[in-house]
Amino acid sequence: MTVIRHPAGLPPGPVLGAAPDVTEGAGAYRAAGGYDDTTGPDELLHHLASSGLRGRGGAGFPVAVKLRSVREQARRGGQTLRPVVVANGEEGEPGSVKDRWLLRARPHLVLDGLARAAAVTGAVRGYVYLSDPVAAARIRRALAEHAPPLPVEVVETPHTYVAGEETAVVRRIDGGPALPTAKPPRPHERGVGGAPTLVANVETLARIALTAARPDRAVRTARTTLVTLSGGPAAPVLTEVPYGVPLRTLAAAHGSADAAGVLMGGLFGGLVGPDGFGLPLEPEALAAAGTALGCGAVRFLGPGSCPVATAADATGHLVAESARQCGVCVSGTRAISDALTALVRGSAPPDTPERLRRWADGLPGRGACGLLDAAAGIAGSLLRAFPETVRRHLVAPCPTCTATTPTHPAHPAHPAHPAHPAHRLTVPVPPVTDSAVTGVR
Repeated sequence: MTVIRHPAGLPPGPVLGAAPDVTEGAGAYRAAGGYDDTTGPDELLHHLASSGLRGRGGAGFPVAVKLRSVREQARRGGQTLRPVVVANGEEGEPGSVKDRWLLRARPHLVLDGLARAAAVTGAVRGYVYLSDPVAAARIRRALAEHAPPLPVEVVETPHTYVAGEETAVVRRIDGGPALPTAKPPRPHERGVGGAPTLVANVETLARIALTAARPDRAVRTARTTLVTLSGGPAAPVLTEVPYGVPLRTLAAAHGSADAAGVLMGGLFGGLVGPDGFGLPLEPEALAAAGTALGCGAVRFLGPGSCPVATAADATGHLVAESARQCGVCVSGTRAISDALTALVRGSAPPDTPERLRRWADGLPGRGACGLLDAAAGIAGSLLRAFPETVRRHLVAPCPTCTATTPTHPAHPAHPAHPAHPAHRLTVPVPPVTDSAVTGVR
């Protein structure tokens, strides 16, 4: 069960709001300034650009640039295919609950952001894409409470790691499987039904709506972010913090001040050692250190944890979640996982660190989606952050790994590939029920 709370000593964040434990209805949302048409599309685009708002789906791409790309692509194509906007609420990264919470607790904020994005891009159709049936019901109820200015359809998909990748989103909405496709073209060039398409994370859309409602607070809106903190003995926590907060402060706030390390961005940001706990939660600073905020999921490793076992567990999950469409991803992710598993078992050959380093450097960017990049990033970050720990695993079996190596319970195979080996990541992921977010009703 995930607890929602505001960080100690800080005012409520703009997205988390003053009452995060109650689903916000249309009346309450309008009373707070939502659905106001004071800020026009061009003015909104200006505020989004000047505030530096980045996407919250994982890549952190500048929002204004993405909106302009869809609009300009549509203008180049004339009126043949009008743009489409998609609210992407399918969070595949383990340990993240923010998108589910947003769709359940603040559905009107997401829908308002979707309508604002449609106005900027000139879109005439919208979709809300998700896998959580509770969130789907809340969105449908919100659509009935307040009719949006464009038709909006709710599209549900099976939950997988790759289902939220933007080309997989387009493919699913078009009636196919939720599996990535090769790029180019990207969705902003050719997306749903062949039209220029904006695929935006639901937190990104929420921040677009907040910027439209309060342009004077655009910078604050752009520079706070939702994070899901997990790991150790404490329950997972969803909170909203400003950029610049050190990882050390987040660890202390979660009761993990003595953590042995941290797994960043779900799986996308890789591992950070305790020497990196002074890093600020700032996209540029994290990127310079070889990690990333990603979806905002931050998992602390307890003081008795072994980072090698964590890396092996994470890459095993990626192997199981592979779309199995790219040969280099299938073989590369499996090779990384097997090498890390051998380290855990104390049976790895001496050249294992060099092979892992070669894969970490050479594999990113070679798959259709980011799954292979995540596996390579985990391997590379393990070597950077915990080199002595890796070396010790080559000399003798690790007592911690020997005592705690998990036996993974049965896991439903990837729906597109029923013969794929089972594996369940031990990162705590809140269940998809109303109890996933404490108190939301």
